[in-house]
Amino acid sequence: MSTEPTPNTPAEAPAAQRPSAPAAGGLRASDADRDQVATVLSTAYAEGRLTLEEHDDRLSQAMAAKTFAELIPITQDLVYTGSPQPKTAPEPESQIDTNGATTEPDRMMAVFGGTTRKGRWRVRKHIQAYALFGGQDLDMRDAIFESPVVEISGFWCFGGLDLKVPEGMEIRDQTMGIFGGTEIKHVGEPEPGAPVLVIKGVCLFGGVSVKGMARRPKATKAAQDHWRERTDEWQQRWAERAEERQQRWADRIEERKRRHSHRDW
Repeated sequence: MSTEPTPNTPAEAPAAQRPSAPAAGGLRASDADRDQVATVLSTAYAEGRLTLEEHDDRLSQAMAAKTFAELIPITQDLVYTGSPQPKTAPEPESQIDTNGATTEPDRMMAVFGGTTRKGRWRVRKHIQAYALFGGQDLDMRDAIFESPVVEISGFWCFGGLDLKVPEGMEIRDQTMGIFGGTEIKHVGEPEPGAPVLVIKGVCLFGGVSVKGMARRPKATKAAQDHWRERTDEWQQRWAERAEERQQRWADRIEERKRRHSHRDW
């Protein structure tokens, strides 16, 4: 029996003549695709791979891109495809500055109140801290130490001392606890060149708490303002695009109604 197609039965087209699917680069890009490119650009700018001008220029290209082919070159040199390289630990930033150091102790008293030090303040070689029904909060993560060895001597009665120190700082506890005590945690192993903190004194119905914490990332005001402006701009663009899409759908619906209004249903 013959298997050749009859004149009324169309033969199957050869594979070479069949319509092929469009290449990925020719596909239309969606808002989600542009969002992914914007995320890569923002990460690259935060890591220092792009300057501010390059970031803004590429972001504008991504927002105007219509297809994948236009999006691919924007981040092609930012995607890391090589083998991972061994990471070396960054050298700790020096926090010791003996220039202008004073021998006068820094006296802190908190009686039914509190004392707070934080930010870029100078830690003297000797601190005298006294608290009676009060507390003292000293944040040394961004502080400058006037001596490689800093000593805190104090008396805490129904009060306490809370210390936040950078990780890797050596802590020497020489306090005496009477219905009180000292707690030290998360300071890690001492790092070479890091300051040494010696704590002496008496905790009477009070305590001293020392916590090692990583330094807070520093961001300049200009960088914060820039990211705030970019975020507001992106939100404004997405809102405008959403309004445009809604308007287009509304126009299409009205057009269809107008075209079929003459029909007698």
